[in-house]
Amino acid sequence: MRTTGTTGAIAGRLEQLRGTLPTRNHNARTVAALAANPGCARRGVLDAAGIEKTVLADRLGFPPRYGRSPFAIGRGNVFEARVKADGGAELRRLLAETLGADPDRGALVDVDHESTGRPSREERVARTRDALLGAARGEPDACAILDHPLLPLDVAGRRAYLEPDAMACRVAGRLYVVEIKSFAIIDGSADPGKLASATRQSAVYVHALRRLAADLGLDPEIVATDIVLVCAQDFSNRPVAVVLDVRRELATTRRRLERLSGVEELLGELPDTLTFDVDGDRAEAAVAQVPAAYVPDCLSACELALFCRHEARGCAPGGGSVGTLGTAVRGALGGIEDIADALALADGTRAAEPGEEDVARLLRRAEALRSEVLGGVG
Repeated sequence: MRTTGTTGAIAGRLEQLRGTLPTRNHNARTVAALAANPGCARRGVLDAAGIEKTVLADRLGFPPRYGRSPFAIGRGNVFEARVKADGGAELRRLLAETLGADPDRGALVDVDHESTGRPSREERVARTRDALLGAARGEPDACAILDHPLLPLDVAGRRAYLEPDAMACRVAGRLYVVEIKSFAIIDGSADPGKLASATRQSAVYVHALRRLAADLGLDPEIVATDIVLVCAQDFSNRPVAVVLDVRRELATTRRRLERLSGVEELLGELPDTLTFDVDGDRAEAAVAQVPAAYVPDCLSACELALFCRHEARGCAPGGGSVGTLGTAVRGALGGIEDIADALALADGTRAAEPGEEDVARLLRRAEALRSEVLGGVG
């Protein structure tokens, strides 16, 4: 083991871990996924190194099985185009309903296009900065809605460029992130998983926009922690908007990114010669040297989830890691990591250690209820 200290040493260590593996630039989805499981050192190291985890998962023999289908992507593009059609008339109407904005003020300004062709990435960032400054100063000709702004954000020393669907430039003195999703809100409710994912992603945009505001000498509080989520209403393709408070997700995102910035602590626990640029059994042995914190939610957020689940299920004779049962169970069993230990506490074959007394009582009560329901069978 060794202690890493300087920025150059950390960069060299991450390059060694990465080897010739392809890199992946962060976007809002990947940054949001970091916040979904902040306790996973494995993800922290791999993301700090910028490793394309899909390739690594293939080498491990557990290729990811999730991803957005072309149909879903096409449907989302069509829905977003409808929301922004006619100079953003429908979007201005929705902002008027949810935020009290003036539906007749300003126009939709597309940062991603101009008359002479598509601007470069740095030009888009510059145009976003100019629009943000103009809106903050309350200029009368400042745009009402910024379409596809581009926000720079440093993630573990690597520059990421994030692209919200839109930004409402100034409503009652605040700036609002607008996120457009094609999933439906039916009778006032949406799919919890999709809603949570959209909320985490929007929190990443709010964080990046606040950082940009601070870099420009503005008060970050000008960026609202409420976001406007636009979805399809019921079973139609008609847009409807709701305002969501993302303060909790914003705090989680900030803590997770700060932890990535302190990746030297994680690197200090790893062997000096470790690299993930190997194949077969050597790849599995290399990845296993970095501890993971697998939970079922990882299956929808991380490319290595299938490998980590296989690893977690096989790590103990009683069925594996408690994390495979979900975050709620892991939290309730506070400190009990192996299913075998939990079962032994439940049937009394293992005595509770100091600090485990409350968990042991909970497990034994659950075992007693199970036996009562089953009538002594099983």
